Amino acid sequence: MPRAEKPAAQLVILDRDGVINQDSDDYVKSLDEFLPYPQAIDAIARLSRAGWTVAVATNQSGISRGYYDEATLATMHDHLDALVAEAGGKIAQIVHCPHGPDDGCDCRKPLPGLLKQLGAKLGIESLEGSWMVGDSLRDLEAGEAVGCRPVLVRTGKGERTLARHPERTSDDRTQVFDDLAAFVDWLLAGDASR
Repeated sequence: MPRAEKPAAQLVILDRDGVINQDSDDYVKSLDEFLPYPQAIDAIARLSRAGWTVAVATNQSGISRGYYDEATLATMHDHLDALVAEAGGKIAQIVHCPHGPDDGCDCRKPLPGLLKQLGAKLGIESLEGSWMVGDSLRDLEAGEAVGCRPVLVRTGKGERTLARHPERTSDDRTQVFDDLAAFVDWLLAGDASR
């Protein structure tokens, strides 16, 4: 595996469900169902403390489907922010797409609109060379569309994604890790060796 290099933006973009917290085929619809992986919270905090900007870009079609509302989602994200802060880190920005797959938006991953929104909110002109960490092909494709380097984690739907798309591991375009913490270990070790 090649050594990690830090892009000018020093930005890591994370998908939410399956990367930061347990995913559910029935949707994560409430704060009670929002179950962060403890190692993911620590990993985000470590990245942040090491000088990386950490952001989250997440499809949340459960809003358009009527399973939960924007206020419920905000409660989950406030809780996530608080957990990361307690661990000594910071999430710079969280953006979400509330639309369903047939709504015709430009922000639902794999389209790049959500990541472009994120870049604009962070004041970053180009996401080229940043990292996009996800557990699904659409996360990787959205990141690649704006020049991010793709990372697939095996948590959430990651194993399923690997089984369906083995070509993602047969070349060097996608880095694969067991979970977010393993990616952060690798990335920060690359920092240390510079």
